[in-house]
Amino acid sequence: MSLKVELKPNERIIIGNCVVTNTDQRARLLIDGDNVPILREKDIMTPENADTPAKLVYLAVQLMYISPDPQAQHSTYFHLVSEIMTAAPSAWPIIEGINNSILSGDLYRALKEARKLVAHEKKLLEQIDATVGKHAA
Repeated sequence: MSLKVELKPNERIIIGNCVVTNTDQRARLLIDGDNVPILREKDIMTPENADTPAKLVYLAVQLMYISPDPQAQHSTYFHLVSEIMTAAPSAWPIIEGINNSILSGDLYRALKEARKLVAHEKKLLEQIDATVGKHAA
């Protein structure tokens, strides 16, 4: 099956173990291949941007997705998930979805689920900030 990707000027994309950077004009790519990891720049988490527990989980899943040996990240992933479950048990349904996707070998779906975990964490942090703001006033 082919994947059509349109890149903005200077946008980057990971295809397999290569980073492709577009030139200064829009470009369309047609990518053929089976089980080749593909990540658009907007979906790439860098270690510098992984500044919360959920973003660290996303980074670990991303590394599984693009790695030829995904199991190398399993211990890091499960350690991070354990910490999140201690701090935010409400994240369990999302983590269960990530775990099921990892166990079934669908790492792209696991990455999509990990994005939900980042959004859930953001929502929790916003609720905490709102509560702290009320008590400070």
